[in-house]
Amino acid sequence: MAERGARLLLSLTFLLLLLFTTAAKSTDKGSVARHFTPFWFLVEPADILAVRGSPAVLNCSAYSDLAPRVEWKKDGTFLNLASDDRRQLLPDGSLLLTSVVHSKHNKPDEGYYQCVATVDSLGTINSRVARLTVAGLPRFNSQPEALMVYQGDSVVLSCDVNLDLVPFTRWELNKEPLDLDERIISLPSGALVISNVNESDAGLYRCIVEIAATVKASDEAKVEVLAETGMPRQLQFLRPPVLSTKVQGQDMLMPCVATGYPPPRIQWMFNDKLIDSSGNRSKIIGGGSLLILNVTDEDTGMYTCLAGNENDTLQASAELMVQVPPQFIKRPTNIYAHESMDIVFECEVSGVPSPSVKWVKNGDAVIPSDYFKIINEYNLQVLGLVKSDEGFYQCMAENDARNMQASAQLIILEHDVATPTTPSTLLISATNDHVAQAAGSGPTPSAPRDVVASLVSTRFIKLTWRLPAEPHGDNITYTVYYKPEGSSRERIENTSRPGELQVTIQSLMPETKYVFRVVAHNKNGLGESSTPLKVSTQPEVQVPGPSPNLRAFATSPTSITVTWDMPLSGNGEIQNYKLYYMEKGMGNEQFVDVGSLSYTINGLKKYAEYSFRVVAHNKHGLGVSTEDVVARTFSDVPSAPPQNLTLEVRNSKSIMVQWQPPPPGTHNGQITGYKIRYRKGLRKSDTTESTGGIQLFQLIEGLERGTEYSFRVAAMTVNGTGPVTEWVSAETFESDLDESRVPDKPSSLHVRPLVTSIVVSWTPPENQDIVVRGYAIGYGIGSPHAQTIKVDYKQRYYTIENLDPSSHYVITLKAFNNMGEGEPVYESAVTRPLSDPLDPEVDVYDYFNAPYTPVPDPTPMLPPVGVQATVLSHDTIKVTWADNSLPKNQKITDARYYTVRWKTNIPANTKYKTSNTTNLVHMVTGLKPNTLYEFSVMVTKGRRSSTWSMTAHGTTFETIPNSPPKDVTVVSKEGKPRIIIINWQPPSEANGKITGYIIYYSTDVNAEVHDWVIEPVVGNRLTHQIQDLTLDTPYYFKIQARNSKGMGPMSEAVQFRTPKASGSSVKPGGRHSGDDFATSVGKPNLSGNPTSMGENNIPMIVIVIVSVGAFTIIVVVVVAVICTYRTTSKQKKKRAACKSTNGSHKYKASSKDLKPPDLWIHHERLELKPIDKSPEPNPVMTDTPIPRTSQDITPVDSSLENSIHQRRNSYRGHESEDSISALAGRRGMRPKMMMPFDAQPPQPVISAHPIHSLEKPHHHYHSGSLASPTRSCLHHSISPRPLNNSICHIDRVNSSESVRNTPSTEPLSIPGQSICSVEHPDPDTGTGFLSTSSEEETNRNPPTAHVRPSHPLKSFAVPNSSGTSFESPVLPSTPLLAQAGTTPQLHSVKTASIGTLGRTRSPMPVTVPSAPDIPETSKMLEEVESNYEPDELTEEMAHLEGLMKDLNTITTA
Repeated sequence: MAERGARLLLSLTFLLLLLFTTAAKSTDKGSVARHFTPFWFLVEPADILAVRGSPAVLNCSAYSDLAPRVEWKKDGTFLNLASDDRRQLLPDGSLLLTSVVHSKHNKPDEGYYQCVATVDSLGTINSRVARLTVAGLPRFNSQPEALMVYQGDSVVLSCDVNLDLVPFTRWELNKEPLDLDERIISLPSGALVISNVNESDAGLYRCIVEIAATVKASDEAKVEVLAETGMPRQLQFLRPPVLSTKVQGQDMLMPCVATGYPPPRIQWMFNDKLIDSSGNRSKIIGGGSLLILNVTDEDTGMYTCLAGNENDTLQASAELMVQVPPQFIKRPTNIYAHESMDIVFECEVSGVPSPSVKWVKNGDAVIPSDYFKIINEYNLQVLGLVKSDEGFYQCMAENDARNMQASAQLIILEHDVATPTTPSTLLISATNDHVAQAAGSGPTPSAPRDVVASLVSTRFIKLTWRLPAEPHGDNITYTVYYKPEGSSRERIENTSRPGELQVTIQSLMPETKYVFRVVAHNKNGLGESSTPLKVSTQPEVQVPGPSPNLRAFATSPTSITVTWDMPLSGNGEIQNYKLYYMEKGMGNEQFVDVGSLSYTINGLKKYAEYSFRVVAHNKHGLGVSTEDVVARTFSDVPSAPPQNLTLEVRNSKSIMVQWQPPPPGTHNGQITGYKIRYRKGLRKSDTTESTGGIQLFQLIEGLERGTEYSFRVAAMTVNGTGPVTEWVSAETFESDLDESRVPDKPSSLHVRPLVTSIVVSWTPPENQDIVVRGYAIGYGIGSPHAQTIKVDYKQRYYTIENLDPSSHYVITLKAFNNMGEGEPVYESAVTRPLSDPLDPEVDVYDYFNAPYTPVPDPTPMLPPVGVQATVLSHDTIKVTWADNSLPKNQKITDARYYTVRWKTNIPANTKYKTSNTTNLVHMVTGLKPNTLYEFSVMVTKGRRSSTWSMTAHGTTFETIPNSPPKDVTVVSKEGKPRIIIINWQPPSEANGKITGYIIYYSTDVNAEVHDWVIEPVVGNRLTHQIQDLTLDTPYYFKIQARNSKGMGPMSEAVQFRTPKASGSSVKPGGRHSGDDFATSVGKPNLSGNPTSMGENNIPMIVIVIVSVGAFTIIVVVVVAVICTYRTTSKQKKKRAACKSTNGSHKYKASSKDLKPPDLWIHHERLELKPIDKSPEPNPVMTDTPIPRTSQDITPVDSSLENSIHQRRNSYRGHESEDSISALAGRRGMRPKMMMPFDAQPPQPVISAHPIHSLEKPHHHYHSGSLASPTRSCLHHSISPRPLNNSICHIDRVNSSESVRNTPSTEPLSIPGQSICSVEHPDPDTGTGFLSTSSEEETNRNPPTAHVRPSHPLKSFAVPNSSGTSFESPVLPSTPLLAQAGTTPQLHSVKTASIGTLGRTRSPMPVTVPSAPDIPETSKMLEEVESNYEPDELTEEMAHLEGLMKDLNTITTA
């Protein structure tokens, strides 16, 4: 027995040990993931130039924990090195070619080589591709020739060989090696350049090509050096610049060799600026060739060689293209993933030209398919991972300069293996929410029940299901597995949050059958799978697809030809194509209908960039649009001459010529320079000088004394010279001023101290026969020698800045010329203290009389008259004037010129800009849009100048905003989590009056613009409410401003997540619990937090309010009853009087006993405007609900609508219908409200307005603007003193989209429409209803509101109009009260006042608060109606109702 027990115990022990071992292995397998294995190239092959018959080595070395196997490919095919005698694999993986073979018909070694490394258990990686080039046989394309050259000139000896042989080329002089330096250089072609030739350069020259053991020499050429004769020789280029292409980091030598006598001077220009050849990177060698060391991408551009002497000027241009090898901005990273997941390998590269990217998996190219996709130009997306996708992936980037590679490893884990680190950010959003966790020890959920497709479209399917029968937990999440029927790759889509029982599968193919199954998760792992569900997507509308191979290229300066191919999926016969095009930066897209596959668009702007796209059209409609392609028209000569040509006589032998570039839009290319032609007198022959592209002046020297010269200027591009300006003349001085001595001291010096600056002004020396080149200003605390500033001789004032307040400064001023500085004058000043700043409204320059005006002359010049400013565009104003000192024909025959100055008409802006001209008209460009400028003109002749003329003003035109609205913030509304408030500030560059804003919002920040929901807002509002948003959902908001010229740019997207739920988002005390929406919208206390009333004070306040209210009600009822029975007879007479006057719309002056009327007369045509009781925190807030569908959105702007339709009228079948419905809005309804007339007796509380007309209602639908209100007015005529004030009402445009609460700003007087009314019995009533002051309107800008009372009180005092009211489905315009009733007795009760006796009141807009929904008030009103008959007490009950409504509002607030 004991033995059996022992054996049984031993068996149990062995069994337990076996179970423990198995469990441990299973646990290790389920919780440990494989690590990434290091595997990369240490050395990759590089491009080499080999020599025939010599050995060559291509280096390669790979690293891994396991020894990699290295192989080689040539031209994409593996080499069989085992049977190759000439090619050997070295131990480190390099390839050795023992002897390079190369002949004319056999080139086995030349080509592209690639190193391939493989680790059998891991995968394969490829190196970069290296090119092996074999140098050809030495041969000369051209040989040097015998030349004779003048001493000091330049010479070029040709020796053109193949580019691969240039490194093996050298020169010999008299069969001795020739040393090269900066005077003797060798060009990239192999030619030899000798500059500044001397006698030692004479001899026999030959070119030697020495490669390996082969040496070949050119023919000898004899160079003879001749003595210079001094006779002029024509200027010409021996070797002009040529197109050059370099790789970043290389040196560039651009040739330019010119000859002629006098010897030419060589200058270089890069694009439109002069090159400083004395820099560290660039210098001129060989007499004119440009050498740039270590070129970069910034050196790409047009280089122009300018060669000139006293007789002629030549120029030649060539382009340098710098190629930048690919560089990885973002390399792919290693990824852990599970089967069925979607992953993205990111790869971002840069380079010039833009690199192309291809992907390689384990050494084989990845072919794009339904599961391998290239997204965002470079990234690789793998959908529905399977185990065979594991391995190494490489991003191969290549351009003309080089190719590079970067690799990453993908490891696919078992489903029960957890990822060892945080999930990679490279997992897309559909899969990174639920990465497989290690399985727990508890039970997993059963299969989800009743999986059905609740919504099926062409490209998406919405699945819903029920909770598993056995969930085994609370936080259940779900994963949907799906695949096309018959496919082995299964993809997954996760629910967004625990407990969600639906998911939408996007990006499906039309008319395709898919298989779906759903699996539930709990904390223990994956549960059972549901039964597979097969669903087919719907067929797509058969419209054409995009047209492939869209290309555009310029054919002339005004035409571009566009070509394309037929769509791959035409879906029937293509009827025609729509070719859309527009100039880049402009918003007006145009199109033409084309019947072929190409079209040439003529009449385009010269040297302008255009974008093109094509949409095919069949019988079903427009198809899918292509992507935009861009092309630029060819450049041409400028089509307009330079502007504002002016001449300034410097002395008896020189004249300064100045000008401005041709007007914008007429350059027709890059301005490469300007050509100046001048002649003496009326001679026909002229002289030419040229300048650089950005140089807008030229000093012409060597002229004759006292001679008249005429000048004109033309702009140049690479295509030639444009039109020239008119001839402008000036006469040199007869004699020069004296510069043999220093100038005298300035005749006066004045200082004006400010807080941190001192304004200094002066007049020139009295002796003006001595040349003054400028003025030296010295200043310092206690001594004028601390600092010195020099200014131009024309300047008459200067502001010394950055001084210390309350400090004593000594200032000195000296005139100077080339002989030195003259005698100084001194002045001292004490800067003001900080507490005594200068009034900012004072113009600093007004402290001085004509700061530009020199010392008064016995015969001063007369200032120009008739100055006029004509606005031409948003940045250009033409200034014209007349000169009374000229003859009647206003022809300028002397050397006078005019100075035009201008500045913005802002008191704080005191800085003028000036420009000189010799004409009586000047074009001022570069101005700011929508800005008022003032202009004045001064004439100068010699040393005499006039005072400034009278000013002229002009305001530039508006243009579209250049910047978006700024400071966009989004907060949730307190207590209403479905409502958000968005605030912003106007654009910093509005370029005009902002007439409106458009708010775009969406749940997808990457959605197309036309998929965003839009909300229009009027231009004077900076805040807006958006209602009925989805809880716990991130929204993105953008704002776009518009003015009268169009729409500006959109702001950056601002993200905001709505609260999770109204109940959970607010904590006690009124604070939100979420950080994202913790902004309080209520009134802040001193600390900035929302104020709340303590619990102990609430009962006491309620008791006090109820007591006061009850007492007030009792008093009002008693007084009303007494007044009713005393005034019955009087009220009948007054009613009769009102009825008679109502027919004629006039009051009789003798009706002195009339009482104030009830303002609900004709209430079916009136709406109310309340004041100062809005419960909203911001009175300028609009409250626009979201439309349910995109069809409900009222178009905001016709131009914008057209633009959007033109750009997007093609079919886009891939868009999600569900995403559209998820953002659908709700049609807004205006709440019906009751307006208490006498809730606040001391103040006027309402204003009455007619709606449209007495005969028939009007309904307006505005689609062309943000707010296009209609206006109608009621003219009040009051006895005994009529009030001739019209009260205008701006009706709302649309119930769901229009901007509401718009104040009336244009009162109109419409006679013939008046109401029966008398003065208010209380003479102390405040101001009238509607203020007509524009200033008050601007500052306050209170909103109006549309109020529709819901109680059933009938109209009284005036019979109901016979017209029938109704509501338009487009524009609800329900009258205030549309009930008909009899005419009750009019009693003397207090009504809303529209004035006080003997004084006319200006109407004032008032604001009505949004009435809360209070059941108690409605019930009380019903009791009031049931207890009283429609007799004299109806009037009192209506007012009692208002009091109760007010009281109820206060107690429940």
